[in-house]
Amino acid sequence: MYDFVVVGVGPAGARLARRMAAAGYDVLALEKGQVGSPLACSGHVSTDVWDYVPDDATADLRQNRIYGADFHLGGPDSRGYPFYKSSEVSNVVDRVALDRTLADAARAAGADVREGHTVTGVEERADGVTVTARTDGRTVRFETRLVAGCDGPVSRVRREVGLPDPDETLHGVLAFDETPDHGDFVDVHLTVPRFFAWRIPRGDAGVEYGLAAPPGADVTERFDRLTDAYGVETARRCSGGIPIGPPDRVTGDRTFLVGDAAAQTKPFTGGGILYGMTAADCAAETVDPTDPSTLADYERAWRGELRREIRLGGLIRRAYSLPDPIQRLGLGALSGEIGVHMDRPTSFFSASHLRALASGLRPSRDDESPRGERGQS
Repeated sequence: MYDFVVVGVGPAGARLARRMAAAGYDVLALEKGQVGSPLACSGHVSTDVWDYVPDDATADLRQNRIYGADFHLGGPDSRGYPFYKSSEVSNVVDRVALDRTLADAARAAGADVREGHTVTGVEERADGVTVTARTDGRTVRFETRLVAGCDGPVSRVRREVGLPDPDETLHGVLAFDETPDHGDFVDVHLTVPRFFAWRIPRGDAGVEYGLAAPPGADVTERFDRLTDAYGVETARRCSGGIPIGPPDRVTGDRTFLVGDAAAQTKPFTGGGILYGMTAADCAAETVDPTDPSTLADYERAWRGELRREIRLGGLIRRAYSLPDPIQRLGLGALSGEIGVHMDRPTSFFSASHLRALASGLRPSRDDESPRGERGQS
């Protein structure tokens, strides 16, 4: 019998498998296809991601360094409100390679990571869990003490054990232009109902374009209008769900959810890489496979780490739907140099950001974005 079966080997699942295996537990991690494929998520992450990646992998994974963002209330030709730092705000990474690197780290720690295993059943019992999967046209079963559902927005584990769904799931679309762009600002367009669209320069790898909105908001049509406005033809289009709003409970009798399956994401961007791995660490530090009651400790731990960030992030997201005049007023008042961390909305109240606000160094309405000083192409 395994101590843990981890379903899904994205960043959250790989991190959990790595930590639990390093602690000496017997861990099986199952991925329905190949790790990292198909691509359904952006590769724009805070620099904190390197705390979770082997040191020798950084150079191969990083595609570009980002110092700020221009926010627009219209298309590419509309005025941009710049928010920036003198140091790196974030990095763009090879998202597929990141997943595979994290999975390899889990293997190196002793986890049994198996690709091509589609989980079809999860049956909780008083003394353990039976996990059923399909692989190579045959059915296999695994016995384990606990199951971790790290299997994304449409979680099979969540459905099998009857855990509640996230508050909502947005529909996201990504596509890529292979023309190299080493610019160090991203563009954010607050023109999408209840969310936004984006353009991310990825260095030699080209440019990522994306858009997310509630289902039924003509996402594909809006995305086509976005790329048409930029005058580009994109390739490798992909799409996926973005869960927003964790449910009241992400643990069962012998199961627990981590990452997108638990909607441990930033409501204001939809990103979940860092939040998911943070929650995985909370699980690794609290859950004992021989004592299912410790799942309650995991619930308390991850909510203690992320609840305030998610709540404040939800308030930020509401601002996307304010009337244009109010948005212009707010963006104009707050744009300029910042001290905010992109994964932690509570850092808006940090000493570094308050100093930036108090400095008075705010560009006037006629000032250009500082992006040109750093070689935006």
